[in-house]
Order: sequence, then structure tokens, then C-alpha cells
Amino acid sequence: MLLKHTPEEITERKALMINPAKTCQPIGAMYAALGVKGCLPHSHGSQGCCAYHRSTLTRHYKEPISAATSSFTEGASVFGGQANLLQAINNIFTVYEPEAIAVHTTCLSETIGDDLPQIFDKAIKEKKVPEGKTVFGAPTPSYVGSHVTGFSNMVKAMAALAESSGKRNGKVNILPGWVEPSDMEELKRMADMIGIEITMYPDTSGVLNGPLTGKYDMFPEGGASLSDIKESGDATGTLALGEWCSAEAARTLDSRCKVPCSILDMPFGLAATDRFVDALRTVGGTSVPEELSRERGKLVDFISDMHQYFYGKKVALVGDPDQLIAMTEFLVSIDMCPVHVITGTPGKKFEKKIKALTESQEYEVNVKAAGDMFLLHQWIKNDPVDVIIGNTYCKYIARDEDTPLVRWGFPILDRQGHQHFPTVGYMGGLRLLEKILGVLLDRKDRDDSEMTFELVL
Repeated sequence: MLLKHTPEEITERKALMINPAKTCQPIGAMYAALGVKGCLPHSHGSQGCCAYHRSTLTRHYKEPISAATSSFTEGASVFGGQANLLQAINNIFTVYEPEAIAVHTTCLSETIGDDLPQIFDKAIKEKKVPEGKTVFGAPTPSYVGSHVTGFSNMVKAMAALAESSGKRNGKVNILPGWVEPSDMEELKRMADMIGIEITMYPDTSGVLNGPLTGKYDMFPEGGASLSDIKESGDATGTLALGEWCSAEAARTLDSRCKVPCSILDMPFGLAATDRFVDALRTVGGTSVPEELSRERGKLVDFISDMHQYFYGKKVALVGDPDQLIAMTEFLVSIDMCPVHVITGTPGKKFEKKIKALTESQEYEVNVKAAGDMFLLHQWIKNDPVDVIIGNTYCKYIARDEDTPLVRWGFPILDRQGHQHFPTVGYMGGLRLLEKILGVLLDRKDRDDSEMTFELVL
């Protein structure tokens, strides 16, 4: 197989990354922009960059991703892309009539030094931005950070659009972080059950998991409206889910509009969801309904019934920092053993957090930020695991090491359902455990002898 020659001996690598556990900033920025109603993402760089970013998102969501590009050629690469972007803004508003354009930079435009705020100001002064329309953007060069930081930068740019009237509107802002459209739907459903009016952005539900109606809409009905984003400066408070994805935007709202914020872990699993529900209840001044308590009870019941199959199973995890932190906590709580944890996103704080979550365990944990899947494979070769949890690229390691794989995170290119079935919240936790339990018991059935092969477990 492709990775059969991965050596067991681990050597330190400072200047070489093999099989990265991340992708580039503009993909995250593009995904965030799709969560604004009537917004067209715009890639300020070459046409090839935009094509790659669109194709990656299209392959993950199996939906057509609309985005524009400044189409840099040699001239723009030498003299700067201001003229290209000004012409693009004019063309886009004239031809496609979006409510907003969300511009993200690329390696090329950042290396040249294009100044987005200055170009936006010039476009407005030259009447290239129609009355009532909006242009905003974020710096997202691919040579730093990851898709996670690109997402964060674009959400921060959205938060900068917020305005304060000085009067609270009683709503609660939820910044969901990089999760699936189905997860955003679940977060909204839970808030509705608790009886709290929220403003969520970005919100890709209804945009990247919409129904097939036989009619093509370039701008689907889903997404957070610009008016709601602007009014988020009058909210009662902000719940930011994920330090890497959402914290900067929440702090921007706090500093600009004095909206108090709480930075929470993403609500994957029991404890993290409990904290989210409690924070939502507290900031909204309401109580938890019996229906939501029953959903929690179902998750607890599943854990209790199936605990013997999770107990002591060793797990390798790869993904984004915010998701991995909550997942690690969840797995530890059901007595699974996350022994190898890799994220491609930089940040030593991540390593400290994972170490803190697993410090009470009686096994050694390998954890690395800004790591790659080559290192993960080497760790697995030296210390095999019972299951791998991660994106589609893990399938090569899983096949080489004959290890079950649970597909989770981004990107998932060879399976479907992630955009339709949530993994956040109590019901999402049930689905996560069902997926993990399924691959573990499939493996047990495959490996059991005739004497231990049972019909009923």
C-alpha cells in the first residue's frame, strides 16, 4: 500500500512536513463566508488557488461552491492586485448581485502586500459598491496557520461589522466554530428548545446541506443575514465555541460593542454539551426543558449500556484543535484511551490542553500541534491502537495497519452524511458513539473465533 514504507524509527523534522494534517487558510475563510446569506466568497489571488479551494469544499459537501477570483496573471503578480480586485468588485455586484462580497487573500496577494482595507475604501469611494451592499475581508496567506485560522480570521471580519445602538436586544450570539451544517442546525434546535433567541454566524445550514428542489439558487435561503450580524453588537452576550475558531471574533465583539463573551469548548460529548447548555441557560436567563434532559439521559444510558466495549480501547486522533480537545475529553470520560493526538494547526496551548485532559490516565499520550500524519503513522506503528478517528486521509494508515477507522472532521471525501447528521450535542454524541461502537464490534465479529462468535452481545 502507499504508506507501507513508513519507518518505525522517528527522527526530528523541522523543515519538512509529510502528509499534512491540515489544509490552507483560504479554504477556512471560504467556508465561513458561505455562512452569510447572499454572500459571495472572493479569492484575491490566482485562478488556480480559487479552483483548488472550491473543489476541496465541493468534494466534502457534494454541493456546488460558488466563489469568485481576482485571476492574477504576471502583471498583477508584479505590480499588485488592486486593479484586479476593484474590477472584480464592480463585475460581481453588476452580474451576480450578492448582498456582500467576502474577500480573502492568498499567498500571492499577501506576499505582494495588497492592503484590503485601503482597496475596499477606494472601491466605495469610486461607487463600485452599490448602496446597501457590503464588502469585507480577511488576510489568509497559506504559508502560515491552517484552514482553522483562516476560518477564524474571516469570522473576526464578520464580527467587525457589528454595530452597537447602546440598547440590548435580548439575543445571544453563538459563534459555532468550524462544524458541519448539521451541527449548526442542532445548536439552533437546542437553543430553541431552551427558549432563547440567538444570532449565529457563520451559519452554513441550508446552504451546504439544502434539499434538491429542481431549481438552482446561487444564493440559498440559509445563512446568517447581514442585518443580524450587524445587530449582534446589541446582544446580551456571546458564546464562542472553540478557542481557535471563534475566540478572536468574540473578543472583537466585546472590545467594539461591549458584548460580554464566554469561550467554551465545542459541545462534542457529554461534559462539553453540559457546559454549553448551562452557559446558554445562564446567559439567556431561562431553564433547561425536560425534553433536553431526556436527550441527555439517552446519551448517558447508551454510555452505561455499551461501556464494556469502549473500556480500555486505544484511540489515535487527528483533526482540528477545537474538535480534538472536546473529543479527547469525551473519550476519556467513557474510559477509552486517546494515546496519539495530532493537529496540523500550530499552537502549543493545544498540547498543554490535551496533556491536562489525559493526565489522570495510566498511559503515555503522544500529542503534537503543527504535526503531520506521517508522524501519526509512526506513532501507531510503535504503539498500535484499536481505532483511528479522523478525516478521509486516515484511510491509508488504517488500511496499512489493519485498524478500524471512524471518519470525522474535515475533509471527508469518500463517505456521506456528515452534512446531514450532527455530532454535537446530546443527540450528536449518540451518533458519535454509535459510529465508534459499530467499527469496534465489526472488528470483533471479524476476528472472533467460531467459539466466541455470538449473535447477541
